[in-house]
Amino acid sequence: MNILIIGGTRNLGYFLAKRILAEGHHLTILNRGITRDDLPDNIARLRCDRTNTQQLRRALGGRTFDVVIDNVMYKEGEAEDIVEILGGKVGHYIFMSTGQVYLVRKGLTRPFKEADYEGELIPAPTENTYDYEEWLYGIDKRKAEAVFARAYQQNQFPYTALRMPMVNSERDNFNRLYNYMLRIKDGGPILVPDTPNYPLRHVYTGDVVNAVMTLINTGAGKGKAYNISQDETISLHDFLMMVGELMGLEPHIQVVERHLLEANGFLPECSPFSELWMSELDNTLSKTELGMNYTPLREYLARIITYYT
Repeated sequence: MNILIIGGTRNLGYFLAKRILAEGHHLTILNRGITRDDLPDNIARLRCDRTNTQQLRRALGGRTFDVVIDNVMYKEGEAEDIVEILGGKVGHYIFMSTGQVYLVRKGLTRPFKEADYEGELIPAPTENTYDYEEWLYGIDKRKAEAVFARAYQQNQFPYTALRMPMVNSERDNFNRLYNYMLRIKDGGPILVPDTPNYPLRHVYTGDVVNAVMTLINTGAGKGKAYNISQDETISLHDFLMMVGELMGLEPHIQVVERHLLEANGFLPECSPFSELWMSELDNTLSKTELGMNYTPLREYLARIITYYT
C-alpha cells in the first residue's frame, strides 16, 4: 500500500514508520523536517507546516494514498483542510484523537465508553489557565472529529478516529514515565498530590501501532471512533510500586496537598500522571470490533524499563 504519515518521527510516528516498512508498504512522511530522525532512507519526504493550508495543498496536491495516518491533527480548520485536499484521494484516513474528548463532557463516570461522547459539555474554565488549555485541547479535538463525521455522512470520507489516554513509550519525548524512574533511582521522595487520585488506565505505544495496523490491514472502522487503552485499571500508588519492583528499588511516595504543590510550581512536573485531565477509557469496543489484544501492563513496563536501563 501507499501510506502517508503526517507528523513527527520521535515517538509514535517512529514506531509506525518502522512497522509499516517492515510489512512491505511504501511510506511517505509529511512534516516540517525540523527534528532529525534515524529512520531508513527508503522513505519519501514531504516538507511543509501542516497548519498552513497553502503549504499543505502544494505538498499533497495531485497525490493519492491508500492510507493516511495523522498524528498531529488538533484543530477544526486543519480537519477541514484535510477533507478538502484529500477528499476522493485517500482510501482510509486514520486520525489520532484523545480521551480528553470525554473530559469536557458533563456528568460522566469512569471509565468512558464511546457511547458517552454525545451530550452536554462543561463550560470553559478561566482563560489563560492550565485547566483552560486542557479543556480547549479536548474541545478542539471534538470539533475536528465533528468535521470528519460530517464528511463521512455527506460524502463517505473514510475516516477512523482513535481516542487514546496517556501513551507510555520507550521514546516518549516528554519523559513522563522516565522521570518517575529517575526519582525512584535517586531515592528521593516522589511528590504526589492528594487529589484527584484518579486510577490510571494508560496504553502502550506498541498497542497503538497494532491498532493502526489493524485498521490498515482490514479496512475496518470507517466512519467510527474507538477507545484504545490497556486492560488494567490501577492506582498511581500501585503503578509506582510496580515500576519500583521491576527496577528492583522501593519508591518513596509522599502525598502532599495539591494546593501546596501548585503554589510552589511543582505540578505537573513532579507527578505528571496525577493530573486532573487524565482520561480513563473502556476498550471493549476495540476488542469486539477490531479484535484488539492489549499488552499486559507489567509486561510493557518491563520493556520500557529495560530500554532505559
